[in-house]
Amino acid sequence: MSMEPEFRFCTSPDGTRIAYGIYGSGSPLLFAPILSWSMAQAFATDGLRPIFDVLARQVRLVTYDLRGAGASTRDPEDVSLEADARDLSAVADAAELPRFTLLAGRLSALRCAAYAAAHPERVERLVVWGPYTEGADLRRWARSFRGDWSHARGAWAWSASWPRAWERAMKEATSAETVARRLEVLAELDAATLLPRVSVPTLMVESEALPRGDAMRWASLVPNARVQFIATDDHVSYPLPFAQAVLAFTGLDEVAGAAAHSSAATAVILLTDIVDSTALTERLGDARFREASRALDAGLRAAIRDAGGAAIDGKLLGDGVLATFPSAAQAIDGARRCLALSAASELGLHIGLHAGDVIREENNVYGGAVNIASRICGLSAPGEILVSDVVRGMARSSASVTFEDRGEKEMKGVGEPVRVYGVRWRE
Repeated sequence: MSMEPEFRFCTSPDGTRIAYGIYGSGSPLLFAPILSWSMAQAFATDGLRPIFDVLARQVRLVTYDLRGAGASTRDPEDVSLEADARDLSAVADAAELPRFTLLAGRLSALRCAAYAAAHPERVERLVVWGPYTEGADLRRWARSFRGDWSHARGAWAWSASWPRAWERAMKEATSAETVARRLEVLAELDAATLLPRVSVPTLMVESEALPRGDAMRWASLVPNARVQFIATDDHVSYPLPFAQAVLAFTGLDEVAGAAAHSSAATAVILLTDIVDSTALTERLGDARFREASRALDAGLRAAIRDAGGAAIDGKLLGDGVLATFPSAAQAIDGARRCLALSAASELGLHIGLHAGDVIREENNVYGGAVNIASRICGLSAPGEILVSDVVRGMARSSASVTFEDRGEKEMKGVGEPVRVYGVRWRE
C-alpha cells in the first residue's frame, strides 16, 4: 500500500474536470467530499487523516473534489444534484469501482443518499456520520455567504468540528457563490420523500466529537438502517472506533477485530528531522550524506533508548526519527541527547515534542498528536528543542530546564493555534 494518496483527474460527461485520489488497496470505499474542503486539505487534517490511514489498511479508499472546489474545475455553471451524481459516477468509473461502499458526512449525506437511492446497482452500502437535513438553516446560510463571505466562513467554521481548519479550508478551496448555490440545492431536497427510497444497508454514526446530526431521524426513514454511537468527545481517540465501525459494517469483521487489538494511550512524542537535507546532499554528495545520516540515525535511536524512549521502526519519515516516551522529563532528556549527537556530526536537527493520545498498531503510532509533533518539529530552528504547552506543563517540575515562550502558532491541518516553547537548560 502506498503511504500517501495518489491524485488523478477524470472528466465528467459535461466536460468538467474532477480531481480524485486513491489511497490503499482492498475492498472499494468511496469517501464523498465535504462541502467546503479539498481532498488535499482533508488528507492534511488531524481529524480526517487518521481515519483515512486506518481504513486504507484494508480498503481501496477513493475520494474527490466537488466541482467548484479544490483542484476540480472552479465556478462551474451546473452544481445540481444531477451534475454531482454524474461526477460521482465518473470518479467511480475512473477508479474502477463497479460497486462500492459510499461514506458520507454532514452536508454530503443527503446528496449521497439520493445517489444510493438512484443507483443501488453501484452502491453496496451507505455510511453517514452526523447527517444534516435542515433546509431552512441551509437557505439562511446561503444568504449569509453571499452577504459577507469572510464573516460567514468564520461563523460556519465555529459550528463545525475543526473551527480554524474549516474557515481556512473554505477560503482556499471554493468561493462564496459556489457554496451558496450548493446549499440552496441541498435545501430543496425533501428528506421525508428521499430517504425511504434508499434500499441499500445504511449505517449512521454519531459521536460527541462530530457535529450533532439527524441520525435518529434518518434511522426512522431509511428502511434498512441502524445507528451506532461512538462514546468519545475528542478528535484524537475517535478515528479508530469510527474506522472499526465502518470496517465491521462493510463485512470486514476480521479486520475490525484485528484493529481492536491496537492500543490507544497517552505518550510524549519526539520528532527529529535533518536540517535542509536536500542542500546537504548536494553539498556532501549522495554517498557521504547517506553514510552520515545512517550513522546519526543509529546514534539517535540508541540515545532515545538510553533516555527511556522507544523509536518507532514502522514510521517512515524521510530523514527523521519518531519516538515516544512515558514522561516529559525523559523525552526532554532524549531530545538533549539527540541534540548533542547532532552537534558532534555535520548534520543539524530540527527537534519537536508534543504529548497526547496516540494509537499504537504493530510497529507504528498515529493520531492527531503525532501530526502536531511533526508541525512543531518543522517550526524549530536548527539546534533547538521546541515543545508544546502540554509538554511544558508536564515537565515544569520534573526537568532541569526553563522554557522560553514563542507564542501561539498556526499549524497546517490543526484546528486551533498551538503555543510553543524553546527549551533552555538551567545554568
